[in-house]
Amino acid sequence: MSDTRSVLSFRYATGCDTGAGRDSNEDAAYAGDRLLAVADGMRGPGGAAASAAAIDALKPLELADVPAVELVTMLAGAVGEADRTVRATATGEHQPVTTLTAILRRGSQLALVHIGDTRAYLLRGGELSQLTQDHTWVQSQVDQGRLGRDEAAAHPRRSLLVRALGAGGQVEADLALRTALAGDRYLLCSDGLSAVVDREALHTAMNAAADPGETVRRLIALAYANGAPDNIACVVADLVAA
Repeated sequence: MSDTRSVLSFRYATGCDTGAGRDSNEDAAYAGDRLLAVADGMRGPGGAAASAAAIDALKPLELADVPAVELVTMLAGAVGEADRTVRATATGEHQPVTTLTAILRRGSQLALVHIGDTRAYLLRGGELSQLTQDHTWVQSQVDQGRLGRDEAAAHPRRSLLVRALGAGGQVEADLALRTALAGDRYLLCSDGLSAVVDREALHTAMNAAADPGETVRRLIALAYANGAPDNIACVVADLVAA
């Protein structure tokens, strides 16, 4: 079996915009050849520090030379460290929290970690699929059949999280190992994009023959066309044969 680590790489771009409805930015975005991540901090002035701390806790994994099968275990440990770091950013009575969605790559193997309502999408063969499920109150109501998807999208409590880093108790993150293919395009984003730009518009922008940087600019422009009420963070990465 050939080793694909030397022949595949990410071509990527990031964007992190304050948006039209906020005067500060608590989102964070990061991309490298081995790590993609977005985080959305909240609960007071510590939100920006919390989102940055969560991503910083994962960055050492870029340098770790381990087999692909160990990626998920590594991510699980790093998320625990990220949770402790976010708790340490508390000042006074304010305990900030943050969401986190990240992909760690070794060759064609991707380890995905997710907590909160930041999202990861995959465009493969022209089809867009959502790789994560929101950890929100409205999503739990959809799962239980108490709300329809259209109702959930417009619900006043749609941003209420049921899981986040720094939120108290034992951290519960979703972890998965996936196999990537050359030609895959990945989008990681905060709800400042996904909550205001519908799935069809995301699909069209992702499917356009544009490089990651241009795609990021188009996505942020779409958020602004829909009011951009929140901070916007996004990462677009193409997996290409080197």
